[in-house]
Amino acid sequence: MSSRSGTTQVTTRAVRIGDVTLGGGAPLVLIAGPCVIENENHTMFMARELFRITQQLQVPLIFKASFDKANRTSAKSYRGPGLEQGLEVLEKVRLEVGCPITTDVHETGQVEAVAGVVDLLQIPAFLCRQTDLITAVALSGKPLNIKKGQFIAPWDILQAVDKAYGAGNRNVIVTERGTCFGYNNLVVDIRGFPILREKGVPLVFDVTHSLQLPGGEGTSSGGQSQFIRELSSAGVAAGVDAVFMEVHDEPAKALSDGPNNLPLNQLASILERLKAIAKAVEDHP
Repeated sequence: MSSRSGTTQVTTRAVRIGDVTLGGGAPLVLIAGPCVIENENHTMFMARELFRITQQLQVPLIFKASFDKANRTSAKSYRGPGLEQGLEVLEKVRLEVGCPITTDVHETGQVEAVAGVVDLLQIPAFLCRQTDLITAVALSGKPLNIKKGQFIAPWDILQAVDKAYGAGNRNVIVTERGTCFGYNNLVVDIRGFPILREKGVPLVFDVTHSLQLPGGEGTSSGGQSQFIRELSSAGVAAGVDAVFMEVHDEPAKALSDGPNNLPLNQLASILERLKAIAKAVEDHP
């Protein structure tokens, strides 16, 4: 274990993503959506429902869905509609629903097209050490979200942040999504949260991916969505700037990551709880 203490409460820098401010003492942000674009109608339905719920509760929303899931367990698993069709759907969400959009990029050749549509580009966890990809995304000028790999220590992922800074882009956020804990399991070390915030980089907690059981169902991943409420509460109590959740109206029918998706009908109650916790943290720093 590193000797890094992470004991100092640090206010992270503010990063502007569309009309949403993440970090810098801004209110808690929700990044949410289905894991993958299943079809246009479903994506638009989910975006509108998420926006409606978050508007009612006054929680800023960044909508997320993938156009391609390039790291699926099995080659037979559904990956998504692909770059061109996927970006058309995401652009429709941004224009018609009116919330900022994020999605992940897997190759440098995708960056220009994706940056032309979305407000925040995401570096997938398994690619968080890919210097060329981080540099290309940073050079796009758009904010970027680097997901901490399941195999990376909190202090080591900050080297990836420095790669983006070195390319001239300081609008960087980092996402915690759990650490490998034996086979087919992840664990979240809350001690890593203050360590990650020491650099002043805004911190997102990907709750639902942290409850994934990678490859746990043989040809696909399992999950433990029954713990979303408790784990998200712990993250907000630890002072994260945003919570990331994969949300689906029918998780059992989801084409990706169904076992760790939050059912849409549970979102409002969890957000109300998280807002109350965030307020308590603000009142008692």
